[in-house]
Parts: sequence; C-alpha cells; structure tokens
Amino acid sequence: MPKPERRPKRRVNLLRKEGLTTVDWKDAVLLRQFISDRGKIRSRRVTGLTPRQQRQVATAIKNAREMALLPYPAQSR
Repeated sequence: MPKPERRPKRRVNLLRKEGLTTVDWKDAVLLRQFISDRGKIRSRRVTGLTPRQQRQVATAIKNAREMALLPYPAQSR
C-alpha cells in the first residue's frame, strides 16, 4: 500500500497579511517574528516572503541589532 503524497504547507506571507510594503528597522515587534529563539534570521522557506521582502527584513534586522533593539545570534558551544 503506497503512502499518500504529502504536500508541504504554504507559509502565510506576514508582510502581505499586515498590509506592509516596506519594512522599518524600528518595528521590533514585527521583526521578532522573523528571528528564531536563538536570534538567527529565519529563511525564506520558513517565512514565506518574496526575495525582495526577505532582503528588506534581513537588512532591517541587522540595523535593529546595531541599535540594540534585537539580539545577536547566541554563541554556539
């Protein structure tokens, strides 16, 4: 008996859902949704963003880290 094919669940584009066209580095609450609990930036495959949006989010997260609004990734052992 063959296994049924499993389709991956499509991630909802959070920026489109919020109605945003640009990402602001000062919006730390929104940017926290795009980083993991260890502080790493989540991939496009996980976030469901377009390539342009993913670049905007990554740049905004890096700027917010410089301004101490978001944490840097945790050091691995």
